[in-house]
Amino acid sequence: MDRELTFPRGWHATDLGEYRSCEFTYETYAHESLPLLDPARLTGHFDWLGPPARPDDDGLATMARLSADVAALALALPADFATFHSTSNYRYVLDEVSVTGSWSDIAGPAPSPVEPGAALVRVFSDQQYCACWYLYLRPSGEAFVVCDRDPYPAEPKFVDLDETFLSGDFLWCANSFEEFAYRYWIENQLWRSLHKYPDVNLSSDMIEYLNHYRA
Repeated sequence: MDRELTFPRGWHATDLGEYRSCEFTYETYAHESLPLLDPARLTGHFDWLGPPARPDDDGLATMARLSADVAALALALPADFATFHSTSNYRYVLDEVSVTGSWSDIAGPAPSPVEPGAALVRVFSDQQYCACWYLYLRPSGEAFVVCDRDPYPAEPKFVDLDETFLSGDFLWCANSFEEFAYRYWIENQLWRSLHKYPDVNLSSDMIEYLNHYRA
């Protein structure tokens, strides 16, 4: 049986206008302070982004390569992550809404620096690598998302994922990739609306999310 593994729980993100302040680019918010997400929205199929378009050939090739590399470690990619990055109208949607210039930056797998047999796959990075998000894959089959809040204290540069560049000071931020993607997407859309971007029309889900902070 896998040993107990615990990380501090929180959400590393930016402000939501007057409803949630942020002193710098990012701040870590306590998990219990966040709006609850409706589990019915998180089906593994990303229905909240609309119906899927055609498969993405580059995404399919990336997922095939990554799946093989992960399988060689006796681990497996979660299906929701593979679905997202294999679908043409989903694959870059987080990059498109990011207000901090973060991007889908897939690399790995790399051995976990804190647990034998586990591995990390980098899935999303700040443009200056002052924060990176990873799938954390466990031998039990469990997969969740963690954030490394300061993985590259030296001059930021593009590097291959290697355990040398993992601080090991991880923050648990989502039960699944889709949960991470949904919260990231909705918060960045809200940020754009609150900062008067004209291209954002608030959905009922976004309004309900914001009402948590208005209460």
